[in-house]
Amino acid sequence: MTGPLRERDGARALLAAETERARSGSGRLVLLQGATGTGRTSVLETAVRDAEGRGLRVLQVRCSPEDTGVPFATVLQLLGPVSDFTELAPDHDDRGSAARLWRLLRAYAAHGPLLLAVDDVHLADTPSRRWLREAVRHIDQLPVLLVASERSQYDIDPRRAGLAQSLSPSLVRTHTIDPLGDGAAAELVRAAFPAAGADWTAECARAGAGSPMLLHALLDDLGGARPAGPAPDGVPPLPDTCAALYPGSYPAAVSWWLSSAGEATAEVARCLAALEEAWPEETRDLRETRQTGETGKTRQTGEQRTRVGAGDPVGADTAGLLAEAAGADPARVAGWLTAMTRIGLLRPDSAGRPRFAHRLLRDAVLTGWPTVRRETAHRVAAETMLRRGEGAEAVAAHLLRARGVGLPWALRVLRDAATVAVHDARPGDAAGYLRRALDEPLSDDRRQRLLTELGSLEYASADGAVAIARLAEAQHLAAAPRDRVSAAVALGTALVGRGEVTTALEVLRRTEGSLDGHPGLTRTVQTATALLADADLATRQETYRKLSESGARAPELVGTASRALLVRYEATAGLISAGEAMTRVRALLAQPSDPLAEPFLLGTAAAVAEWAGELDEAERLVDRGLAGQHPALLHPMEHALLNTRADIAAARGDVARLIAVRGDGAAVAARAHSGPSNRDAHVLMALVHTGRAEEAGRLAEAFDLSRAPESWELNRFLYARGVQRLAAGDPAGALHDFLECGRRQTAREVLSPIVTPWRTAVAQCRLALGGGQEALVLATEELRLARVWNTPRTVGRALRVLGTATGGRHGLLLAEEAVETLRDAPADAGMELVEALLAQGRQLLAAGERGRARDRLREAAELAERKGGLRLLALAEQALREGGARVPAAARTGSGALTGSERRIAELAAAGRTNTEIADLLHLARRTVETHLTSTYRKLGIRRRAELPATLGRPRPQERA
Repeated sequence: MTGPLRERDGARALLAAETERARSGSGRLVLLQGATGTGRTSVLETAVRDAEGRGLRVLQVRCSPEDTGVPFATVLQLLGPVSDFTELAPDHDDRGSAARLWRLLRAYAAHGPLLLAVDDVHLADTPSRRWLREAVRHIDQLPVLLVASERSQYDIDPRRAGLAQSLSPSLVRTHTIDPLGDGAAAELVRAAFPAAGADWTAECARAGAGSPMLLHALLDDLGGARPAGPAPDGVPPLPDTCAALYPGSYPAAVSWWLSSAGEATAEVARCLAALEEAWPEETRDLRETRQTGETGKTRQTGEQRTRVGAGDPVGADTAGLLAEAAGADPARVAGWLTAMTRIGLLRPDSAGRPRFAHRLLRDAVLTGWPTVRRETAHRVAAETMLRRGEGAEAVAAHLLRARGVGLPWALRVLRDAATVAVHDARPGDAAGYLRRALDEPLSDDRRQRLLTELGSLEYASADGAVAIARLAEAQHLAAAPRDRVSAAVALGTALVGRGEVTTALEVLRRTEGSLDGHPGLTRTVQTATALLADADLATRQETYRKLSESGARAPELVGTASRALLVRYEATAGLISAGEAMTRVRALLAQPSDPLAEPFLLGTAAAVAEWAGELDEAERLVDRGLAGQHPALLHPMEHALLNTRADIAAARGDVARLIAVRGDGAAVAARAHSGPSNRDAHVLMALVHTGRAEEAGRLAEAFDLSRAPESWELNRFLYARGVQRLAAGDPAGALHDFLECGRRQTAREVLSPIVTPWRTAVAQCRLALGGGQEALVLATEELRLARVWNTPRTVGRALRVLGTATGGRHGLLLAEEAVETLRDAPADAGMELVEALLAQGRQLLAAGERGRARDRLREAAELAERKGGLRLLALAEQALREGGARVPAAARTGSGALTGSERRIAELAAAGRTNTEIADLLHLARRTVETHLTSTYRKLGIRRRAELPATLGRPRPQERA
């Protein structure tokens, strides 16, 4: 694919002027210099055509590396068309031959102006180059214009002297042919593909790297491509690899460029391409940032190129690394990087490292390079970077592309890199490092530990089948008892997650049977078995029965963590009070425990503390439990601790935090097949409470519960979906969900309302559907169970619903008791208090006590607004209107929607005060400040503290005098 010259007007003007000079009888040398592929030959051929058009005779030759060993080969081919040439063949006398050839040229020039065109003069044989230099010294007296093209490019091996060296400047006009600018390159692309969009055009221009040769070759390939898929607007997709190009002109052009540069330069170029594979890929936004000057570089148009500031070293660190990998002179490598950046083949990335202008160019440079050589470059790079003290992941990125090094430092680097990735919540990257670590020499015990971690990380990366295979392999390797237990717990957790509960329990039982002489580890496995048995109803009941019997018969055989599980079981079964449960849990926490068993103890204690309303203590236990988790080992209590953290946020009414961690629609859809989680249930209820009905409806329908595996989390979601359906005006659908939740929870022997108060929920549905007597029975039973546990939230909720079901004077007394009970509860029971105030207000209206009813309803509305409970706020306002009260049409959004307290706190926050400082100034609890700010953000439609000044019309703290 060819086309008109672009950005070459300067060269054509110079050649035209020198042509006229030759016609007037005075010749000169015009030397066209440029890098490989910049179009020297095209400019030279244009000069030949223009000279012929002006009446000059033309003699031309293209030099070849095959002729460099033949004396005068270039001159002989140049003067071959001259008459009498065959009679003047030179002999072995170079001086005499040169003189005869000069006389021949003079005689030929005497007949009229002459153009001598020599392409690639740097490849000419030495006698010919000497003859041409001598000719230049004399052609100023002849009507002869000598135009020669010469490769002028920085290579690793210093190039020999150019043709113009030692010639007087008055005899030579040198013109450097610059690479194409982006604008000219884009014109070439659009000429070949008029329908191409701006992004595709820019990608092609980058792959051309300012080289007309490369760009024409690429367009030839794309023009001949026959894509398998659809090509919109007739534009073929631009591939990432040269294998997808046809007929392969582009990689062939790159190969020719490397060949012309020499072996040393080609080796450095290929090493750079290989090392670049280990660097993070830049996004399109980052590429555009570095091209538009936002990182200190400049982008120019026309014949100017993207460059680093004059005199700045390009990739100084990269130069040394590249020199080590290629075995080249570091100073020459640094010069090559700078030169290649200036001509556009390389472009600095956002970190200042020189990269090939396009990934397709990088792939073409690597095409055909042996894998062994590529791996060697990565190994040398890794060793060099380690010696320099660079980060573990940067070093490991190169080890990932080299087979087993066989030295201890390689394994250490890979494990360190995995640790960094785990702490950054990138389990997939961490797993990649550990997979590579398996290629290093490992003893059985080290391989067993590595496989346990790798399987855990692969499970976290949603690669369950592979993870189970890794963990099963770890199970069969010889290892210390503690490592065998860790592997068994991880494998059991993974199997349960995949629904293979029976297999998981069998793994744990086999491990338990192999731990003779290790009673502490045996108790840890028993605890893990009891916890994982929750996923199977029959096994759960049998496990807890045996655990209870063992605890009664021989308490020393049951560890502290297992005894905590028994407390949890008795709490959910409605057998003990919150006070007794916390007394027993605190006593267990005070006892020494094995490090492997401690996560079970902490996680179980945190759940019991949350149910008991001891939220601060529960949060401390959660934080302690998560901090003690091995970051790279799969453990069932990590999931349990995160669930308890969500339970705490829900109990505190921290709906903003719950909704913020829900993930987008794609994340929900990705796990829809595995069933809803406890956090999904909390998010669903938070959406309902905040009045986001449409979002709540979408989340409620995102899971096919008929296919979800049996779990307590499914039961929690059934309850949440019932809440959503009831709020949406579907009491029949809600009743179905609440009853199904109750059936499943009862089958699990979870009778207490501390987890899912389904009885009161069913009672509310029955009341809505006219079944008052059944509602009364359910509410009465719930109150009985609630008084067993005896926390304000559970008792207050049961009293509220029972009061509504009872009605009349007795119902009012129960409603009053519910309100008073919840007033005595911690502030975290605020939403339950709103519901109780609303229920009492409605009952007072029904009893004709409108004054008291309005007081209760207004209090409910104010509290609901402060808590962000828009649904309950709307219900309270509706009840107020039904009671004849006037409800002010207050703004729900904008600064006008803020209460007095919210505005005071927001003003202080906008002035730069911290939450702690605001709490001290206003004599409030810090959590109250946080609650008010959350409500403020919602009303103002902002997401962060930094947006407060502008929204409230205040200057930022740093802008004030």
